[in-house]
Amino acid sequence: MKKNPFFAMLVCFLAGACNNAPQPAENGQLAPSNNLPAPAVMQVNIVNVFPHDATSYVQGLVVYKGQLIEGTGGKPGVNEYTSRISKIDPGSGKATATQPLGNNYFGEGITVFQDKLYQLTWTEKKGFIYDPVTLKKTSEFQIKTEGWGLTHDSTHLILSDGTSNLYFLDPIDFKTARILSVTNEYGPVSNLNELEYINGYIYANQWQTNYILKIDPSNGQVVGRADLSTLLDSMKQKYFPNTDYNNGDAVLNGIAFDAATGKIYITGKLWPVILEVQIN
Repeated sequence: MKKNPFFAMLVCFLAGACNNAPQPAENGQLAPSNNLPAPAVMQVNIVNVFPHDATSYVQGLVVYKGQLIEGTGGKPGVNEYTSRISKIDPGSGKATATQPLGNNYFGEGITVFQDKLYQLTWTEKKGFIYDPVTLKKTSEFQIKTEGWGLTHDSTHLILSDGTSNLYFLDPIDFKTARILSVTNEYGPVSNLNELEYINGYIYANQWQTNYILKIDPSNGQVVGRADLSTLLDSMKQKYFPNTDYNNGDAVLNGIAFDAATGKIYITGKLWPVILEVQIN
C-alpha cells in the first residue's frame, strides 16, 4: 500500500490504532493491554547486496525455482509508477521479462502457489493469475477486501488488507476460509503489508515502519519483531545517498524466501538494492 503518509497518520490518529496505539500508564510508560508476551527481538544480518531498479514501486517479491519475481504498483492519478510483474536478474537488478498490468489496476502483493503466480490489486477487488515461467496471464479472480500483501501456506492463500486481519482464501473459489486477527501485547497490529510464509510462520512488513513481524498462524500472535532501522542507517551513505529508505514512498516492502536454499531476500519501494539476509 500506497497512500500518502499524511493520510496514513491521519487515519491512525482518528482510529487510535496505528501500530496498536498503546496507551500510556500512569507512570508515563506504555501499558500492555493484554497478557501476551512482548515479541522476541529478531536480528537481521546482511549476507549479500544486489542492485535493484530504483524506479520499481515494490508491492511483492517471491522466489520461484531460483528466479526472483517482483510485483510493482502504479496507476495514473495515484502515483507516477507502473503496475507490472517482472523477473529480476540479481546481477544487474534489471527485469529480464515483464508483464504490464495496465493503467486500470494498481498492482499489489504476489505469491506463487502450486505453480501459479497470483497478483492482487489494491482497491479494484480483483486478482490475476499468471504462468510463473512465461508471465502470461491465464485467469482472474475476485476478492472482497482491499489487496495489500499475499502469501500462502500448504492449503490457502493468505491476504492482508492493511488492517490487523489476515484472510485465508481457498485457492480454487477464493472464498474466505478463515480470518486471523494479529495481535501483540498492546492489542491488534495494523498496517500489515507484504507477506511471506517461512518455516511455519507468517512474516510481514508493517507499512511505514522499518519492522518485519513474525506471526504465529495458529493464534495470530506476533512472536518476533525485527527493527531494521540501525542496519539501514549503516547503509545510508553507500546505498541511499540521495534518498531515504523510509521517507514517503520509499519504504521497506518485499520479503522473499527460497525454500530450496533457505535464502531470504528483502527490499523496499524505490530502493536501489535487494538484500539477502539472515533473520535470527
